[in-house]
Formats: sequence, structure tokens, C-alpha cells
Amino acid sequence: MHKDTLIPARDAPVASSGLLGWLRANLFSGPVNTLVTLVGAYALYLLLVPLLDWALVNADWLGDDRSACVSGGACWVFVTNRLQQFTYGFYPGDELWRINLTFALFVAQLLWLALPKLPGKMWLAAFTVLLFPFVAYALLYGGWFGLTLVPTHQWGGLTLTLILAVVGITAALPIGTLLALGRRSHMPIVRSLSVVFIEFWRGVPLITVLFMSSVMLPLFVPQELTLDKLLRAMIGIIFFQSAYIAEVVRGGLQAIPKGQYEAAEALGLGYWKMMGLIVLPQAMKLMIPGIVNTFIALFKDTSLVLIIGLFDLLAIVQAGLSDPNWLGYSTEGYVFAGLVFWVFCFGMSKYSQYLEHKLYTGHKKR
Repeated sequence: MHKDTLIPARDAPVASSGLLGWLRANLFSGPVNTLVTLVGAYALYLLLVPLLDWALVNADWLGDDRSACVSGGACWVFVTNRLQQFTYGFYPGDELWRINLTFALFVAQLLWLALPKLPGKMWLAAFTVLLFPFVAYALLYGGWFGLTLVPTHQWGGLTLTLILAVVGITAALPIGTLLALGRRSHMPIVRSLSVVFIEFWRGVPLITVLFMSSVMLPLFVPQELTLDKLLRAMIGIIFFQSAYIAEVVRGGLQAIPKGQYEAAEALGLGYWKMMGLIVLPQAMKLMIPGIVNTFIALFKDTSLVLIIGLFDLLAIVQAGLSDPNWLGYSTEGYVFAGLVFWVFCFGMSKYSQYLEHKLYTGHKKR
């Protein structure tokens, strides 16, 4: 083409990056996708607008009783008036600082362990797992150092839900790991005992386990030995979830190539060093989704303790709904409880994704 000849005008390039590019590539890439997008947007409009109008726009938030709910929307006055009970159960009001201090210490330890490049993580992890449970029990239960004794039947609400979940998660992971190693052991007795334990606890529903631990277990122990109802529920939850964790861990161990075991043996490593230094660190990265999924299920299953008379968050909400002064506001109560469960479960899910991304060592696409 001659240098004096003008190039014909051309259309502007189609945007392939930014918000406009993403919308064009994912939602409006063709006639069918465009139609589906428009229909979906209209359906969301029909669902979300009335929901937001009920939950936020026309909602009542502040007041002392149901007479403050006059707008026709959600009556969050019910939740705000009972928020302390939903959070702490029947714990004495002047002792609530003990719960706040316990969870503040626990969260501080978790943050220290989660944030990178902070010193002393091994010592803090050992303290969190081995000693902090006794510190937390001393603070919450009392009876020592001048603290008022608060029996466990007064614990409840979100506090009890978190206690059951944290204890269950902390204890089920190491027990489940040992069971998985036992199931893969070459020693027949260890392998048989592990298989029987895992299959027994996986074969019964949790509601049956809680019922047996609360009602039947005291019939088989000496009368001199009294086990607290909360402790019995914790033991049942730990054993039940340990069986599921064991199968998740076993799946991760089977995904490790046989060459890793042979290489560890060639280096002269013993069984526990091989597992602790070579196999388990690699397997744990593969097991993160399954383990977190089991933890999320455990957190939600804590609501089943209401059948044995323990007032977790859901049970406290149901008890509040039976108050004659607040009849007819069950929707607000259950929405609040569901939202609290969702926040914690979503947080665990997002943190597991962060760990997967951080620990990923495969070949990434360039």
C-alpha cells in the first residue's frame, strides 16, 4: 500500500477487560445468555425488592416492646431486646466480662497464629491447644480465685454454640488423624479397632448419640461418678466428628504417591517422622476442603443439643418466641439465627480458600 493512501476507518475494538468486558464475556456473550441474564435479573428484582423492603426499609429496630413494631416490616426490636440473652444465654449479667475475656483471648491467639511472620507460633499453638482450655474453663465455670461459680446449665446462646464447635473442632482433628493412621496401619489389632470405631460412629445419627450420652450413659456409670450434661454432649460430638475427620484424612493419605513413602524410608526415617515430616504436611493441603466442610457441618450440628436440654443459639431463640409478649415474630428470630450461622460458616469457608491458595505448590498456569 502506498504511503500516501489512507487506511480505511475501522470499528472501535470490543472491550475485553474491566467491568464492561466482564459483563460482555460472562452475561451478554450471546442471544441466549443475554436472555437468561435479563430473565434472571427480573426474577431477582421480584424477590429482592419485597425482601429488602420488609427487612430494611420498613423495619423497626428500636423499642422496648412489641408496641414499637408499627411499620408493617420486620420487627428487629425482638432481636435487639433479647440480644444479650441470644449471645450469653442465662449467664449472670454481672459476670459477662468473663465470657468476653475468654473469647477475646482466644481470638487474639488465633490472629497471632494466622498472621504471617509473627514469632513464637509453635509455643503459642502448644499453649492454645494444651493449656488454654483449662484457662477458659476456669474463667467460665468459676469456683477458683474468687470467681463466682456458674454451672453449665446457665451457659447458653451463641456462647454455648461456639464452645461446642471450638472444642469439637479442636479435639476431633487430632483424634480423627490418629484413627486414619490406625485404619491404614499394618498391625491387625490397631487397624480393626480403628475400623470398628469409625464405622460405628459413622453409622448412627448425631441426634441418637446426643440422646444416648445424655440419657443412657449415666445408667452405665457408677453413681459416685457424675458427668456434666455439657461434658457428655461434648464427648459425643467429638467421637462422632472424629469418625468423619478420619475418613477425610484417610482420603488425603491415599492421594500421596507411594514414592513419597519409599523416599522417606530410604532416608532412614521412622514411621512417625515419616508421617509428621513428609506425608501429613502434603496430605493436609489436599484435605483442607474436606476438613473445613466437616467443621462447617459440626458447627451447624451443634443446634441439635437442644433435644437434651442445652440452650444453644437456636434453642434460646425458640425459647424467646414462646414468650407471650413476642408471639408472632418467629420469622425475625429464625432469620437472625440463620444469619449468625451463615456468617461463621462463610468465614470458615473463605479462610479455607485462603489457606488453599497460600499452601498451593503445584504448577500454576502462566
